[in-house]
Amino acid sequence: MRFDEHFLRGALSEVTIAQSSFPDDARFSVDTRTLQEGDIFVALSGAQTDGHQFLEQALSKGAAGLFITDAYLKQVQTLDAIKLRGKLLISVPDTLHALTRMASVWRTQFDYPVVAITGSVGKTSTKEMLANILNGNGTTCLASYGNQNTRIGLSLNMLRMRSHHKAAIFEVGINKRGEMAELARMLNPTTAIITNIGHCHMEGLGSLADIALEKRDIFKYFTEESIGIINGDQAVLANVGYVHPVIKFGSKTVNQIQARKVSVQNNTLQCTLKIYKAKYTIILNHAHEGALYNTLAAAAAAQLLGVSNDAIVQGIQTPPVVTGRFESRLLKGNKGILINDCYNANPESMKAALLAFQRMETKAQKIAILGDMLELGVTSPFWHRQIGRFLRKVPSLRRVILVGDMVQWTRKMIPVGVDVELVPTWKEAVKLLEDALDAESVVLVKGSQGIQLNNLVHAVTETPVAR
Repeated sequence: MRFDEHFLRGALSEVTIAQSSFPDDARFSVDTRTLQEGDIFVALSGAQTDGHQFLEQALSKGAAGLFITDAYLKQVQTLDAIKLRGKLLISVPDTLHALTRMASVWRTQFDYPVVAITGSVGKTSTKEMLANILNGNGTTCLASYGNQNTRIGLSLNMLRMRSHHKAAIFEVGINKRGEMAELARMLNPTTAIITNIGHCHMEGLGSLADIALEKRDIFKYFTEESIGIINGDQAVLANVGYVHPVIKFGSKTVNQIQARKVSVQNNTLQCTLKIYKAKYTIILNHAHEGALYNTLAAAAAAQLLGVSNDAIVQGIQTPPVVTGRFESRLLKGNKGILINDCYNANPESMKAALLAFQRMETKAQKIAILGDMLELGVTSPFWHRQIGRFLRKVPSLRRVILVGDMVQWTRKMIPVGVDVELVPTWKEAVKLLEDALDAESVVLVKGSQGIQLNNLVHAVTETPVAR
């Protein structure tokens, strides 16, 4: 199970190995900003940037080798010989095709469980929760980095699979039709989870039913031994015939993994967790009922992987902190707490975050900074108006700062009595927020990645709050 000349020539029909200094433990990077010493740099040609422009930068950062297209081979060979000494140098007709092909072939070498996680929201949180449970149980597993769930990110993480792992967990994201089947064929998961179906990437995927159809393609290459895990509370997933077994999670009694008697008190969530017929009382250190579904999905997968119920209960009550997913951070100057939930946003996740924010018990003033929800297509004005209407369910909120363009529709529906301001970018929002922090505050930040509210979070906070 080595990345060497034998593997490379077996995986790629057209490959030139100009220098064969293969590292002992091959790792790959496509971005010189995050490249670590010893990584093999794969130069990809994108719509905005061509990775071949950064080959010398990759070498200066200690790259173990370069993976380039054939057209650049002669140019690279004219570089300083000292910089290329001891480096792996490979060229192929198409680096993106080669990367995904290598990942697919590399995957075939391992027969341990491979879990794929998809859904409109909750992929990363479910993945981190499942990895937390497995590691706490002594099951060494590979979990994909951060939110690397595209074709490129999935390939990079698949190439991190090693023989000492007992399981591997990958999140899979899509934004256009046909992608899921392609990724499922490449990853060939033994188990897959669909966390939920929501209004996300509608420009590329279409209606809610279209999104569900596309997401269900994660099961497309399942065998009769493969098992799917689905949100049993959603008819668009539950009321479907599957050719393979499925485990359902949710609040309904028909689900095998259930959360019953859910209550929120003192900023904690308590419920009865049912794992088939066994019942357990669990307490989660947050008020986010939406995140509870991620916990149920992780519990279902862990149980399927042979983890004891007691270990599952222990693991889900000591959850990992996931950056940008209802993460508590300290405001600078000891002025209160900011809830960083700005990894991304769609109507469902926005409503769930606002409800959790409403349930937070505090005497501090509550401020919400809400950014545009992107990729909603022609329905965008409707959904942004709906969020404005939904704020009636958040009566503890007294001030809202809207950031972006589409939130102008939200502003039209803001309830009477709530102070609201609209700014085009996060930079203007920082100034408004700093002016508002004249008393202890609790601030919720939520919006799509493209609005860059993460920059606002870093500008006004210090460190995450330990749970």
